[in-house]
This record gives sequence, structure tokens and C-alpha cells, in this order.
Amino acid sequence: MKTTLAPTSAFQLSTLGLPARWRRPVWLRLLHDSYPLLTWVGWLHVAVAAGAVVLGFLDHRTVTGLNVWVKPFKFGASGVLYLWTLGWLLADFPAVAQPKARRISRLAGITMAGEIVLICLQAARGTTSHFNVSSAFNGAVFGTMGVLIMVNTVAIVWALWLTFRHRPIGSVAWVWGIRLGLGLFLVGSMVGGAMSGRMAHTVGATDGGAGLPLLGWSTRAGDLRAAHFLGLHALQALPLAGWLLARMAPRLRAGVQTGAMALVALGYAGAVGWLYWRALSGLPLLARP
Repeated sequence: MKTTLAPTSAFQLSTLGLPARWRRPVWLRLLHDSYPLLTWVGWLHVAVAAGAVVLGFLDHRTVTGLNVWVKPFKFGASGVLYLWTLGWLLADFPAVAQPKARRISRLAGITMAGEIVLICLQAARGTTSHFNVSSAFNGAVFGTMGVLIMVNTVAIVWALWLTFRHRPIGSVAWVWGIRLGLGLFLVGSMVGGAMSGRMAHTVGATDGGAGLPLLGWSTRAGDLRAAHFLGLHALQALPLAGWLLARMAPRLRAGVQTGAMALVALGYAGAVGWLYWRALSGLPLLARP
């Protein structure tokens, strides 16, 4: 699906003679050369995640029962995974769609950069970034984050539309993996919208309290973050399923590949729906005595 790029930049030309261990992997060169802003914002998220680990040992303040730097770490790690996955998928659009794909990548990069900066700002202040309207400033931060996520969601809707307007390069299973992954990502985003509407992620108790290690998902009540998490990561899971199907059974007819991917997506969506129902019922994903 992806091909090795010919050297197109001075950096690539200058590294051809270097030992292999000093060269950037092909996939990273592809991202940097195709969508530089999105890629550098991904590196920003890497730096945030790494910095949050260090600060977590130095700063012992807590918010909703967790160290203040846990949320920047989680969003840093998930953000780079989202941004670089999106860039990898956009790179499979045909040349005619690449101008639009680059606009989508810029929207994703700008909005995610704004969100992670605001999350870090609130962590440094020792308060929550989400559902926090305890002051005019905190309300403005939360409102701004909502606008950024809304713009990012529109960008994903645009990307999904493009997959039907300009078929991505690759097997039928891979293409449907991209389409279904983007679609279920939007379902996960809707769960995030439901949390914003409730101004909380916990159902049946207040946010905070006993939760799973690092994730913080409640072990006493329902927690919408589990369904949100699974839905968002369909962006990785469904294309991967399509890639594996095409690789393991390359001779399958197009209709069979499409049907198989529909079944995978249906099962995945059912899991997201079950987690959502369980959370709304006030039931934890994993209960602890």
C-alpha cells in the first residue's frame, strides 16, 4: 500500500550515505514529506507524553484522584497515535485528492496542537481541563477545546467523504478498513459529545474516585470513556484488520472482502455500543470489591 519514496528533499539526499541506524524509517519520511505540520504536531505530543512522565515524578499534585500529569501523558500518547495514523491513511489518497488531504492534515494538526497546549496549561495550574466551568477562564478554556474538537471532527467527516469521492490506493479490504475506521472514529467522537453534554464522564457517581490504573476509568460506576476510547481507536483497528485480511487472503473476491470487513466493523461497533450501554447503566467496565 505504501511505497518507498524517492529522495525529494535535501535532508533525504544528505542521509543516503549515512549508516542505516541514522536514517529515518520510510514511514516517517513519508509523513514528514507529505504532511509536515501534522507530523511535527505529532512530535509535540511525543514531547508532552515524555515530559509528563518526568513531571509526574516531580509534581505530586492530584486532580480527580490522579496525578495532574496523567491526563497530558494520556492525551500526548493518544494524540501522536491519532495524528500519525491519520497521516498514514491520507497518504493513500490518489494524487488528485492530495491538495484536500493536506488541508485535512493541517486542520487536524492545528486543532490537536491547540488542545494539547490547553490540557498542559490546566495541568500546570492544577485543575481539570474538561467539563470545568468553575471560573470564566476555565469555562473559556473548555469552550475553546470544544470548538477545536468540533473542527477536527469536521475534518474527519471531510476525510471520510473523500474516501468515497476519490478511492484510496490499495486492496478492497484496506479501502473499506479506512472508510469504516473513519466512520467508527466519528461514533467515538459522538460518545465524547455525550460526555460534554453531561459535563461528566462518570455515570452514577461523581468524576474521580476509584479507577483503573493510569486509565482512571471508574471501578465503582459507569464510565463513558471506555466506549469513547474504543470508538476512537477504530481508526487504527479497522484499517489494520483490512490490511491483515488482504495480506492473509489476497485471492478473496472483492465482494467477499467487503462483506468480511462489514462483519468486522459490525462486531466492533457492537462492542462500542455495549460499552456505551454498560456505562449509561451505571456499570463499571471492571468492578473492584
